[in-house]
Amino acid sequence: MTAIRGTDVETVRLALEDDEPLPGTVGFAGELDEMVVRDVLGRVPLYVEADHDPSSPDSQWAFEPAALETPELVPPGSTLDLTAETDSERRWTLPEPPLETDHDAALERLSNAIRTATDAARAPDREVAVAFSGGVDSALVAELLDAPLFVVGFPDSHDVEAARTAADAMGRELTVVELEPADLERATPRVARAIGRTNAMDVQIALPLYLVGEHVAAEGFDALAVGQGADELFGGYEKVVRLDHRVDAETTRGAVREGIATLPDQLPRDIHAIEATGLEPVAPLLHDAVVDAALRLPDALLADEQQRKRALRLVAADVLPESVSTRDKKAVQYGSLVARELDRLARQAGYKRRIDDHVTKYVRSLLEDEPNAPA
Repeated sequence: MTAIRGTDVETVRLALEDDEPLPGTVGFAGELDEMVVRDVLGRVPLYVEADHDPSSPDSQWAFEPAALETPELVPPGSTLDLTAETDSERRWTLPEPPLETDHDAALERLSNAIRTATDAARAPDREVAVAFSGGVDSALVAELLDAPLFVVGFPDSHDVEAARTAADAMGRELTVVELEPADLERATPRVARAIGRTNAMDVQIALPLYLVGEHVAAEGFDALAVGQGADELFGGYEKVVRLDHRVDAETTRGAVREGIATLPDQLPRDIHAIEATGLEPVAPLLHDAVVDAALRLPDALLADEQQRKRALRLVAADVLPESVSTRDKKAVQYGSLVARELDRLARQAGYKRRIDDHVTKYVRSLLEDEPNAPA
């Protein structure tokens, strides 16, 4: 059996033969010659049974966790022989290309890579919309794809206001999906089942993606484009500047590589949340060409105390208004106020803040009578 998502089979075969970790795709995973494979950044989720049975390899893996009894993510950059009682084998690691010291050349490479990625994201057989928060990541994707903009959030949320002002500055129309608490009550168990997780943080992050995806799907679109990966690739987090206890690296560039290494665990959550609405996730900023360009950036084009994601903002400034290319934004769970409102619902249901991890307990309570609930 052969079943590959994300690219064609021949590309995966060549990547294996040539030990090429970035073969020009937006990720891939699946089964090839009774062996499962997952790309170096884990951009396509892939699961196997924790104790897989070599006698029936075809039933021992899946693209969604709910399809298996004891799902376990295949490590990124790995292969696993389904016909043998062996552990996965690491086939690719994140490359370390030479540092680009010429800033103009680095920015040109990045600009070309992003345009390559957005060109590849276009397909004649699908209609794409953009999950738009008003920040530079989603704005750049939206501008280069020239796709409709949708923002989700509670009426007084930062994201809704930021998206409105950014769309105005860009001269674009915007569809606002305004939330109310009932939306969270309805969607939370669906999201938890889809992502296979019940912890508060993951559910809070996945909920806005699911809720905007619901609306986009109802409007007849086939895919939802997101700006995922920008913070990890380009130095969007405070910790890469402070180099505090949250990182082991001693340089910004090293801290950024640590952030990139967290993507394989994060991305399945976001992908499954979007897929649960019937949409195809599209993440142009995670294209191999963009990853390669990002890995070559020097500290000065990544982040410092004055500005984060400097290279991305400089590239975006060529196509976006300055007010958008320089704007900071909040994490989606806070910018949309989903985290605040889910906390409120938990407390209203009797899960007070003095209870350890009270929001997670509330999420699990919504799943108590649901079949196939995640642990």
